[in-house]
Amino acid sequence: MPISPFHDIPLRPNPGVNNVFNMVVEVPRWTNAKMEIATKDPLNPIKQDVKKGALRYVANCFPHHGYIWNYGALPQTWENPASIDHATKCKGDNDPVDVCEIGGRIQPRGAVIQVKILGCFALIDEGETDWKLLAIDVTDPMAQKLHDVNDIEKLMPGYLRSTVEWFRIYKIPDGKPENQFAFNGDPKNAEFALGVIEETHKFWKGLASGEIANETGLSVTGTSGALPNPMGAADAEAAIEANPPSGPSGSVDPFVNKWHYVTVNQNT
Repeated sequence: MPISPFHDIPLRPNPGVNNVFNMVVEVPRWTNAKMEIATKDPLNPIKQDVKKGALRYVANCFPHHGYIWNYGALPQTWENPASIDHATKCKGDNDPVDVCEIGGRIQPRGAVIQVKILGCFALIDEGETDWKLLAIDVTDPMAQKLHDVNDIEKLMPGYLRSTVEWFRIYKIPDGKPENQFAFNGDPKNAEFALGVIEETHKFWKGLASGEIANETGLSVTGTSGALPNPMGAADAEAAIEANPPSGPSGSVDPFVNKWHYVTVNQNT
């Protein structure tokens, strides 16, 4: 049975465990293709983002190559663009909450893994709150030693600083300004991050039930009982078959592998 990674995968694999969540992997570490859950497509497949008719790739901003973590999202969460966050004073970015998984394994695209939340950053992207959760695969050897952001700094020195730098500069090679953070770029702890998850899960419940207006054309389609009107198997298969047929793999411009040398503004 087809499923929606946005709506059908439960937020928690075990409702009785407070700090373990399902994460959908969109981008494996060290890769450049900007893949994401297509929130406006039926069943919300993971697709490569397109801008001005071209597939999107993140630049290699020296010394970082591609994404520096396994990157993905928590299912059944939604950053409500009609709500002003009380901490950042900015509206939500209309997507599921992003996750940076910092474990040692490179996770495959589309994998659903269980992660422990360690903290978060609040990226402000074009005036919108774009939370970046920090998490680790519960089966990773380091998971028993990492419980909060302070543990990351102790056991993985430089990782938090590199994460802030990556998000600040990754759009600069595309001609965009440096990204900004709330809280002066300082991370918030696990307790704070859990509050972000609970709030965005409530927003998702409102979206899924229709209690919150769906003003941006998100596809609230799925096949599980998590939605009030789930699709049947035949309708789900028809939605998939309605997509264009797969063609041959296209070539990737070698420029994707270019190093970019970007100066970070240390005063912001």
